[in-house]
Amino acid sequence: MKSMTGYGYCNYQDENYLLSVEIKGYNNRFLEINVNQPPFLSPLESWIRESVSLRFSRGKIEVNIRFKEYNASVTVNVNRGAVEAYSKAIAALSGEFNLDEKPSLQVLLGLEGVLDIEKTRDDERYRKLIEPALRTALEQFAAERDREGQHTEKDILSNLDRIEILVNKVSAFVPAMEKEFQENLRARFKELLGDEVDENRILTETAVLLVKYTIAEELSRLEAHLAEFRAETERNSSPGKKLDFLCQEVNREINTIGSKTPNLEVSRAVVDMKDALENIREQLRNVE
Repeated sequence: MKSMTGYGYCNYQDENYLLSVEIKGYNNRFLEINVNQPPFLSPLESWIRESVSLRFSRGKIEVNIRFKEYNASVTVNVNRGAVEAYSKAIAALSGEFNLDEKPSLQVLLGLEGVLDIEKTRDDERYRKLIEPALRTALEQFAAERDREGQHTEKDILSNLDRIEILVNKVSAFVPAMEKEFQENLRARFKELLGDEVDENRILTETAVLLVKYTIAEELSRLEAHLAEFRAETERNSSPGKKLDFLCQEVNREINTIGSKTPNLEVSRAVVDMKDALENIREQLRNVE
């Protein structure tokens, strides 16, 4: 079992570049990946997303990448059209106001658009530089999700044990409850009909009402759901969605048991089962 929350970080710096990769995880019903990076790394976004999605199936995951290059190769081009336009404008201005000054090279180079500076970008080289840091951050992130998931699983199984104990307790009451139901029904028939009670009719009516009010079937389904819940935690490393569904089924059976029997002990057990189930559902919000 894995948690959806976690954190991973890797930082590297040398004389040529500074790189950091930070990964954060939050609860989410589905897999949502957000990548924040410098614009020039945009061509690598699909590769980053794939690297994350191959390892995780659920949760909101933020990947933050900082990359600064100190000695990047650049290409400088002179925009001669811009130089010509600036020179004509300055000459016209000088003539209009009788100025002798001519623009120096330093002035011209400082004007917007005169120089076009382009850094040489090599996407494959950037990918090779980022890949080790991304892998390290993902490993840390996964390890933290695993550690937190182990604690969560322990708490969930503890509450599952609690529900199973309560189910066994309720099951032990079923024979006595059915017997009490039969005796009460027989007493009502005698009260209404006296000694003219038809024993066959009592048995027939009792059978019909037992089908309606007995909780044996609900207990059987509840035990099956609990067994499937436990099996899913053992065979599936990312059981969150399936366990969410099973919790709904467990809750339905518990509610039905509570509504079908007036027995005080059973009612108390139902309240305790609901409390344990709510604890499980709360923990499952953070399970992948």
